[in-house]
Amino acid sequence: MKLPLPHTLRLPPLVVHTATLLLVAGLLAACGKTDDTSAGPKDIAKETACALDGMFLADYPGPKAQILYDGAPEPEFFCDTMEMFSLYLKPEQARKVKGIYVQDLDKTPWDAPKGAWIDARGAFYVVGSKKRGAMGPTIPSFGSRDGAQKFADANGGKVYPFAEVTADMARLDGGALHDQRM
Repeated sequence: MKLPLPHTLRLPPLVVHTATLLLVAGLLAACGKTDDTSAGPKDIAKETACALDGMFLADYPGPKAQILYDGAPEPEFFCDTMEMFSLYLKPEQARKVKGIYVQDLDKTPWDAPKGAWIDARGAFYVVGSKKRGAMGPTIPSFGSRDGAQKFADANGGKVYPFAEVTADMARLDGGALHDQRM
């Protein structure tokens, strides 16, 4: 036996139709919204190459870096932080940067760094150390000032936050041209 619905619960067909359309439109709009995970750092694969020179990143020691530009689906990778700073700090660099990431040497080894990506703008850097990266002199990155200072005490150099690293500190002319191992 069916019980009749009270008159107050019956809606006119136009209201039901409009409500249904609004519900469907809302669901479709929600389907198009996703979290923007592309803004986060990407891991280095065996075939990941440097944007500047094509070197395979996984083959070399020292911290790596990546820049994600607004509108780009994938980041540009760099085989060391010196290259990233050199490009990023150039006055003619006009592309809008969505994210910059470096490897935290507090959490990954120098000789075979993997993962440990952190926001480059919150990291600390050692400029002038005797350690060499993929292209010779580099600017090691750390998630903590203490970690950077311990590295500087052991390997030379001075600690700087991101905002204090200058284009003069990130000159590439001291890299491969002066690397005696090559």
